[in-house]
Amino acid sequence: MTPKAPATGHLSPRITDDGSFSLHSAEFAEGFHSRRGALLEAHCTYVNPAQLERFSAGEELTLVDVCVGLGTNSAALLEAAVPLGIRLRWFGLEIDPSPLALALAQPCFRRQWQPALGLDLLQQLQTSGRWLSPHGRGEMLWGDARGQIEALLGQVAGRCDLVMLDAFSPRHCPQLWSQEFLAALSGLLAPRGRLLTYCSAAAPRRSLMAAGLPLAALRSEASDPGAEAGDDLGDDPNGAWSAGTVAGPELEPSSPWWRPLSAMEREHLLSRAGEPYRDPSGTAAASTILTERLSAQALSGAEPASVWRRRWGLPGGAR
Repeated sequence: MTPKAPATGHLSPRITDDGSFSLHSAEFAEGFHSRRGALLEAHCTYVNPAQLERFSAGEELTLVDVCVGLGTNSAALLEAAVPLGIRLRWFGLEIDPSPLALALAQPCFRRQWQPALGLDLLQQLQTSGRWLSPHGRGEMLWGDARGQIEALLGQVAGRCDLVMLDAFSPRHCPQLWSQEFLAALSGLLAPRGRLLTYCSAAAPRRSLMAAGLPLAALRSEASDPGAEAGDDLGDDPNGAWSAGTVAGPELEPSSPWWRPLSAMEREHLLSRAGEPYRDPSGTAAASTILTERLSAQALSGAEPASVWRRRWGLPGGAR
């Protein structure tokens, strides 16, 4: 059953530059999507790098959407998968039902989707928390994603083809970028599976590598110079050098959608910016995680991120 929606006063509607609908959160001081376009971001960061053409018609693709929000990423991926004859086995992790409810109340959002595909998926999830159609099946796991991940691992560990991670940025939602949570997400992936995220921050990247995943940078041609949701990549909210991160057990070093990490990015991982967010209990408050990371950075013998920035001619301070 879908939980009762909490107060939504912190959420405000926004039409992005490509005409697609999004929301802005006053609580997190971030938009759910880039200003250039919610649909543009969904395709550039998640649908295109998923390379659905590598699956055969008739296959069932297992997908985990972490922080479903408005459901834009999953709806876009479903509408790209169906013409290829690919079915979805879908799982969603989300703590707040109000973004999806607010979006579906907007005619402009509903018009973004094909009625029998993306719109049907989102409506079923809002109504019952489940989805069943000729194109796949799925269920929403409501609540703190950290509390749901063990149950999900019990069902599909080592069998997921795609994990889409779209939480608010590490500086505002560090609990979903912790070394422990990212290790759990890594455990979901099948050998050919991929984890995709807009985030290029050093700490999550280093945690993914610590989990044993090769990773690469989504090519900057797809990045958004006006992004607000952005990430924690050395305090550059514009993401100028990367559109995000892709990781996977058998990830190819390069593709039309991603490239190897540059020397600048590799050095970024070794700076204090690469100090992981830690949450061993899986229950720590964001403020606790941030405070403990600051203490760990202060004790670290790694190069300060500010020194790394100056060496590469980047503006701004360290984080």
